[in-house]
Amino acid sequence: MRWVPDEGPGCLWAPPPWPSLQPGVLGASLNISIAMGGCFSKPKPVELKIEVVLPEKERTKEDASPSGQASPLAYKANGRARHYHPEERPSTLHPYPSPHDRVEAAACHVKDLENGQMREVELGWGKALLVKENGEFHALGHKCPHYGAPLVKGVLSRGRVRCPWHGACFNIATGDIEDFPGLDSLPKFQVKIEKEKVYIRASKQALQTQRRTKVMAKCISLSNYHVGSTNILIVGAGAAGLVCAETLRQEGFSDRIVMCTMDRHLPYDRPKLSKSLDSQPEQIALRPKEFFLTYDIEVLTETQVVTVDVKNKKAIFKDGFKMEYNKLLLAPGSTPKTLSCKGKEVENVFTIGTPEDANRIGKLARGRNAVVVGAAFLGMEVAAYLTDKAHSVSVVELEETPFRRFLGEKVGRALMKMFENNGIKFYMQTEVLELRAQEGKLKEVILKSGKVVRADVCVVGIGAVPATGFLKQSGINMDARGFIPVNKMMQTNVPGVFAAGDAVTFPLALRSNKRVNIPHWQMAHIHGYGEGFDDVIIQGDLDELKFVAFYTKNDEVIAVASMNYDPIVSKVAEVLASGRTIRKRDVELFVRLGKTGDMSWLTGKGY
Repeated sequence: MRWVPDEGPGCLWAPPPWPSLQPGVLGASLNISIAMGGCFSKPKPVELKIEVVLPEKERTKEDASPSGQASPLAYKANGRARHYHPEERPSTLHPYPSPHDRVEAAACHVKDLENGQMREVELGWGKALLVKENGEFHALGHKCPHYGAPLVKGVLSRGRVRCPWHGACFNIATGDIEDFPGLDSLPKFQVKIEKEKVYIRASKQALQTQRRTKVMAKCISLSNYHVGSTNILIVGAGAAGLVCAETLRQEGFSDRIVMCTMDRHLPYDRPKLSKSLDSQPEQIALRPKEFFLTYDIEVLTETQVVTVDVKNKKAIFKDGFKMEYNKLLLAPGSTPKTLSCKGKEVENVFTIGTPEDANRIGKLARGRNAVVVGAAFLGMEVAAYLTDKAHSVSVVELEETPFRRFLGEKVGRALMKMFENNGIKFYMQTEVLELRAQEGKLKEVILKSGKVVRADVCVVGIGAVPATGFLKQSGINMDARGFIPVNKMMQTNVPGVFAAGDAVTFPLALRSNKRVNIPHWQMAHIHGYGEGFDDVIIQGDLDELKFVAFYTKNDEVIAVASMNYDPIVSKVAEVLASGRTIRKRDVELFVRLGKTGDMSWLTGKGY
């Protein structure tokens, strides 16, 4: 029997009794909130969260034209340039398809909510989130469409509510998603005030789905193209590629869009593979097949681009097929690193790149000895999943503690203790020397420390490299590591060729336009970063796994990690998103005073 907690990220992806982990980095404009887990004998939902925050002033700057006005999207339709202005947008669908889909109920008295407060309201067919800000009431979906977080536990600030788990932000006036991760917006409900009471009128269907897909265009010019030509070609079908395609349709782009991927599946939520090794493609699909058909987004699966002819604007595929394009987006993602030791070719040694990889690992490891190489996020997620399924789980890591590079030694050691208490064996500060087989199948992992670890299956999670080898002769610039440098508009050195996601380096304004690469799911949606921390200030109890960690560089807080301390990270994210700075000395004073759980100082001292 599977234990499923009532709420929290663990209820979605982590089997008993482990928490859910997600990969991430520290950042000046990025906040990590970590909530991983806890109590194995008495399961408790906890989470690890990461937020990438683009300051409001930078976001506004990017959205404006040189004149300061909103800049319309220009694109070619039927061979002609066209400007698609906001007033031309298709009208929003009627919120109530039929009178039978409507429900109306009194939510509260007008004085029951103060400005800046939120409340979940039960409407019979589901709940709505009622918000009061600047004297006005707003009602919208109460769950984040990303992973289902209760938004009432999030942070309300400056006309939007921020998800308490992963930081997605939604406009309270429209329900539109404004900061990722996630693809969908929130449904918006009507509010009226009558005789000092607040009434909400909502769609029954929207109350049940708790999500809204923005209005999108369709292709109106497909007949103008032959099979080997398209206006937009997107290489890669991960988060970055899909968000690009959807955004184009949301902005009224009505020409042909083609995505191509080596994967056999439509775009799916890849980070879930290591959280739940039994995930099926249809369970983790980002969009159903019908979505792509409805909005004319073509996806070519099991196709590999082997080179790009930028002069003639053609992509050449492995089978010889050629596709002409007008604009090209490169979002190929990354390829997992493999071991280079003796015996690397033996059976039952895996990286995780596809659902098939994850499924096979899950089946082979059941009741047997599993070794995980790498103690960062992917490796520890796999270890967490296997702990009550495999006979034994061992972790091999070159660093002193898990997560050390991301979360620091103190937090890493506390989490390592939690894993050890639940039966996982760690072999730290060592590497794999040899993989030994018996009849061709893995039997032992030999470490450089001299230890011999029994192993029937080995999962390698030691990082990844950009999947850009096919661009070497293309004329598209790449750095020594294989990353594609882009400008702030995600343009490469070649006109009409753009790049996004794991495979790029881009200039980060908050770090004097230093080029950075952030291989994180949220980055694939929005394109924050931190260039390392020099101190960690802990408030709370690491042993009890209830704490907040402030990561500082010089006198500035550049990231925050928390565990069982919600919604501290969302609050900090709002401070950083506004372009303000949190000073180390203020955090130290807060910790000295022992203000456990009191975050009011964040709104004082100019914050």
